[in-house]
Amino acid sequence: MTGLSLEILKFAIPTLTTLFVVVDPFGCVPLFVVMTAGNPRDAQRRTALRSSLVAMGTLTGFAVAGGLIFRLLGISVGAFRIAGGILLFLLAVDMLRAQRSRQKTTPEEEAEGATKQDVSVFPLGIPMLAGPGATSTVVMLLSRAQRLWEYALVFGAILLVSLFTYVVLRGAGAVERRLGQTGTNVLERIMGLVLAASAVQFVVEGVALLLPAVTRSGV
Repeated sequence: MTGLSLEILKFAIPTLTTLFVVVDPFGCVPLFVVMTAGNPRDAQRRTALRSSLVAMGTLTGFAVAGGLIFRLLGISVGAFRIAGGILLFLLAVDMLRAQRSRQKTTPEEEAEGATKQDVSVFPLGIPMLAGPGATSTVVMLLSRAQRLWEYALVFGAILLVSLFTYVVLRGAGAVERRLGQTGTNVLERIMGLVLAASAVQFVVEGVALLLPAVTRSGV
């Protein structure tokens, strides 16, 4: 394996894993089943497709605009990584407890979604799939990119996660039957552990970026 290939793998695997875990399509399966109950099979598939596309568009938009947001608000990349890491860690704690995080959706939003004819945009696409945790994650992932292929990998990860989300939601009924409540909880806890580690890594990177500036200002 060449040096470049190893670099690509070292960048691609954490990027794809972190984004997949924070979007958490398996965690959306129970609510998807409830909110689309009684809909024809074709309608459920269209809802799965639209919600996945909405999530992909939202995440892509935040990835593109992330650098501009930093400059406009005067926020350093290091500060954003620390804040984003803390946000992801709180989400990870909820996943480790197998609890539905209020960062993704609230009971009020779920109740409203259950009564809507079309739930693909709200609350499925936003905020369940592309919520604060996912949008901040893509911005942080893109802030790591320095070369063209790294930027391409981040956008490729958004595409792959969105595609997999569509596949999972399209077969939501079968997924729910196969996993069951126990299987879903075990999967959530495993993914929560992975996300917690990623969150800590973001905080460490943020501190490393800010520390030289803090040291200089204190001199």
